[in-house]
Amino acid sequence: MIDLGISKLALIGAVALIVIGPEKLPKVARTVGTLIGKAQRYVSDVKAEVNRAMELDELKKMKETMESAAQNVQQSFNDTTHAFEKDWKEATSGLDSTDLMTSTSMGYDAPLYMPQYRHPGKKWRLKQTATPKWYKARAGVRTKALSGAARVARFRPRKDVGFGSTNP
Repeated sequence: MIDLGISKLALIGAVALIVIGPEKLPKVARTVGTLIGKAQRYVSDVKAEVNRAMELDELKKMKETMESAAQNVQQSFNDTTHAFEKDWKEATSGLDSTDLMTSTSMGYDAPLYMPQYRHPGKKWRLKQTATPKWYKARAGVRTKALSGAARVARFRPRKDVGFGSTNP
């Protein structure tokens, strides 16, 4: 890189002031600043693109290693499954077919013991925790919503009901 110190920058500034002149120097300085900024952005974009390409290559390598590891695990699983099935067939080959539920009677590979389905006996449409209406009436729980005027009319004492009333 170019080694620019304060003394070299001052020398460049003095030469530019003499060559360009004081009236055009601010405009030239602005133009040079914008060009340097664009160049720095371009260089940073190129660096970022190179870094992305390197990361992409690393990710591709990592993907290949993961895929090969997954294939190895799948192959070992298949080998273990085949060995287990072989051992199972050898172990169950001497058993009597009347003792076990066979796959031929069920039409598919069935387990040795198949539990029967038992309905739970619940009536799921009925609410199990509902409080009976007679209990609500006895406890004084409101079951219907009343407007304010209806509530006042309901609980207002009647004038004709009393001890000295002649009306039945």
